[in-house]
Amino acid sequence: MARRDPVEGLLPLAPSLGTPDGRRPLPRLSCAVDHLGALAIPAARRWVCDDRPWLARLGANVLADHLGPEVIPALVSELADQRAARAWCGPDTTARRLARFGPAATAAVPDLRWFWLRTPHSYERAAYLKALAAIGTRGLDQAHAESLWDCEEQARLLGITHAPDHPETLDRIAALRDDPMEEPEVRAAAEARLAPRTHHRD
Repeated sequence: MARRDPVEGLLPLAPSLGTPDGRRPLPRLSCAVDHLGALAIPAARRWVCDDRPWLARLGANVLADHLGPEVIPALVSELADQRAARAWCGPDTTARRLARFGPAATAAVPDLRWFWLRTPHSYERAAYLKALAAIGTRGLDQAHAESLWDCEEQARLLGITHAPDHPETLDRIAALRDDPMEEPEVRAAAEARLAPRTHHRD
């Protein structure tokens, strides 16, 4: 089901699709539920009240992905709890959920900045930076400029798009454009960023 078109008949079956010990869902159940999108909301409202943590979490994830601003306080609290627990796996998902609310999620900014600075998972930095930008956080010029040297492709792409027009950043973008070892998408983005200046000089 995780690989097929959405199957609404999955919803009444979901609570029975846990492992025999009742501690976790069967593999790929969450993917199959994700395919249903907002159709899963009524069932998810019931799941969040279930005594089984895995089912309650599945319901909470559906609601976080598809409800409106009423879920912001819960997401802000979740991110704060993840920071307090030094939970390094998962906050990037919370960040992406918060990003869709833009400035309404301002309360999450301190924790998003903290995770961007301290996460040991380099692949998550782009999610935190995207969320900060979507919320409209001030003072991101330095973060975007720093991202031009990031080891992660997505972070470099954010830097290319948003870093300010300073000589150092433009030189770095030119270096990314001309680096034969760089990823093609990064080189293309750097070329596009610098093209207007090149044409102007010509």
